[in-house]
Amino acid sequence: MWKHTRVISILKPGKNPALLSSYRPISLLDTIGKLFEKILLARILREVNVRGLMWDEQFGFRPRHSTSLQLVHLVERITWNFDKKRLTGVVFLDMAKAFDTVWIDGLLYKLTLLNCPSHIVHTISSYLRGRTLEASFQTATSSRRGMRAGVNQGGLISPVLFSLYVNEMPSPSHHDELALYADDTAIIATSRKPTLHVSYLESYLNDLQWWLRECRISINVSKSTAIIFAHAGRRFIQPRPVTLFGNQSNESTPLVIWG
Repeated sequence: MWKHTRVISILKPGKNPALLSSYRPISLLDTIGKLFEKILLARILREVNVRGLMWDEQFGFRPRHSTSLQLVHLVERITWNFDKKRLTGVVFLDMAKAFDTVWIDGLLYKLTLLNCPSHIVHTISSYLRGRTLEASFQTATSSRRGMRAGVNQGGLISPVLFSLYVNEMPSPSHHDELALYADDTAIIATSRKPTLHVSYLESYLNDLQWWLRECRISINVSKSTAIIFAHAGRRFIQPRPVTLFGNQSNESTPLVIWG
């Protein structure tokens, strides 16, 4: 029963009830299984912190690493560039169904490469393999189906496991840096010329595309955004849109001016 999940669908506010995309799936997990996850999470976090298994740029679900601190880091970077008369280009990536598509064998392999203790890797393997789910909608319930991939939405260990899964994301060049929070990814480029932002960002995105393919992760390009942050007193020519994996990025707000 610890490995079984019941999925219910909640209608999003203001959405058309006739469309499947209008519903948010919620996973209901076994209570004793969640208690077990709480114990296992403490063991995982201890190894992560003692061994330094996770990047400093990853703030997702870690002690003393809140969303507010990650935002402060980004704002300080933008403000520092203002003082140096530089522009800041940022691409915000949206990973499609991130937790649901985690490749379990790939996750276990990466945990082994990180020298995570074998008993913890074996426990995680046993807990993730052989899971089943059933979907409920109104009065109907589906038959049980096996889960071939993914970590449970709502699981206590799922955010940390996903963070470790993406922990080997390609390292940026000295022109770029990363700001990560679980499945939320921001790529930050700094330059005095806006055209160089596009070049730096696209160069890193080309490396990232290969890695995403290897890890079986998809990016929702329509929900990803590229923005240039500039001081209000500075004028420059708006560069062409950043190309994300063969598609132009969403730039509904082409320029955000601070300061």
